[in-house]
Amino acid sequence: MVRLKLASTDREREDAFAVRRTVFVEEQRVPLHIELDELDETAVHFIAYDGEQPIAAGRIRDVGEGTGKVERVCVLPEYRGQRLGQRMMVMLEEHARGAGLSKIRLNAQSHAQDFYKKIGYTVTSPEFLDAGIPHRAMEKSLEPAGHADRATAEEQ
Repeated sequence: MVRLKLASTDREREDAFAVRRTVFVEEQRVPLHIELDELDETAVHFIAYDGEQPIAAGRIRDVGEGTGKVERVCVLPEYRGQRLGQRMMVMLEEHARGAGLSKIRLNAQSHAQDFYKKIGYTVTSPEFLDAGIPHRAMEKSLEPAGHADRATAEEQ
């Protein structure tokens, strides 16, 4: 059974980093020193498991002025197409609402911008390169907790 959760232990954070290394460093050839950065120390991390196998990850940071920045959302290749990315985004947004944030920003890889558009994000920049990969800045306003139609994400 797949479960998504806040990465609250060192082991869970390391599992999130392992998923990110597989997707971003091995698959997409992002240099390790760019992928795992100093912002990992202060970000809030989330992890998805299939049984004991870590399969998806993401992080969010409070960047001030009521805004959160979602970063490093990824799903292992063999688990894509199962709505795990969408479930991860629901969880990140719920966390942001609970922290009193009213907006989320992210830099989406250009090939993934349609995914984010479908869940309410709008493009706010021209295309730019990050780690050699085309991206677009996107954002979404969050309704206060209890007012948004949200899918449920299992949080343990």
